[in-house]
Amino acid sequence: MAIEIERKFLVTGDGWRDAAHAVIPMAQGYINDMGALDRGTQQASVRVRIEGEGAALNLKSRTLGRSRQEFEYPIPVEDARALLALCVGGLIDKRRHLVQHEGLLWEVDEFLGDNAGLVVAEVELEHPDQTVALPPWVGEEVTDDARYYNVALASRPYSQW
Repeated sequence: MAIEIERKFLVTGDGWRDAAHAVIPMAQGYINDMGALDRGTQQASVRVRIEGEGAALNLKSRTLGRSRQEFEYPIPVEDARALLALCVGGLIDKRRHLVQHEGLLWEVDEFLGDNAGLVVAEVELEHPDQTVALPPWVGEEVTDDARYYNVALASRPYSQW
C-alpha cells in the first residue's frame, strides 16, 4: 500500500519564482465530488490528470492530515482526455513549479481559471513528524483544511469563497 505524507501551505509573495527549476502544466478532474466524500458514501477521491506529456489515474483516501493512502497508475493521454470529459465539478487548471529548498522538493501550484489567485506549496515527507525548514515564501499551513484539497477546489473553486 502506498502512503503519501505531505504538508501544504499557502504561498506569500513571489520569492519562489526565481528558485523554480521546472514548470509543469496540469489539467485534472475528479470522477467523484467532494459531496460524496463529505457524506462518507465514497472513501477515496478518484482523479484524472494530464501532467505535461503524461497522464495518470489517481486514488487518494479521504483522510485529512499529513498521511493518506495514495495509488497512481499511468494511463494513455487519450484515455485521460476522455475521462476528463466525464468528471464532475469543474476542472483544475494549474502550473506546478518545482523548487528545491534545503534538501526537499517543494511543489508550488499556481492555480488558473476559477481558482486563479490561489498559490499553494506542498512538500512530501518520509514520515509525518519529519522536521521541515520552511522557505521564506511559505505562509499559513493548510494541511488540515479540506478547502485547499484539489478535489474540494474542483467542486468549490477559490473564486467562490
